[in-house]
Amino acid sequence: MSVFDPGLQPERTELAWRRTALALGVGSLVSMRLLPVALGDPWWILAGMTGLVVAALVWVAARRRYRAASAALLRDGDRARMPGAGLLLGMALVTIATAVLAVAIVLVGASGGLV
Repeated sequence: MSVFDPGLQPERTELAWRRTALALGVGSLVSMRLLPVALGDPWWILAGMTGLVVAALVWVAARRRYRAASAALLRDGDRARMPGAGLLLGMALVTIATAVLAVAIVLVGASGGLV
């Protein structure tokens, strides 16, 4: 007998990562709408496209993580070894980089460097 409920936990986790990827994509599109004023011509496109690429990578990584977790649970049951925390580390780094970029934009804008 297996303790886990087959299929439910991995699906909930994948849906959470999909929401994260969707939020990244929408945030990137919004930034492409608002950043031309703050960053200037080539940089707002680069920032927005980088965000869209990261969102796509999160989507793909979440799908791979789901498949690995689901296969491990079906194969090994309760003793399954779950996929690593690489996706979590990547999201933490993206969050830190976004925060640093936001602070830099605010500081440069406040000093009158842009506009």
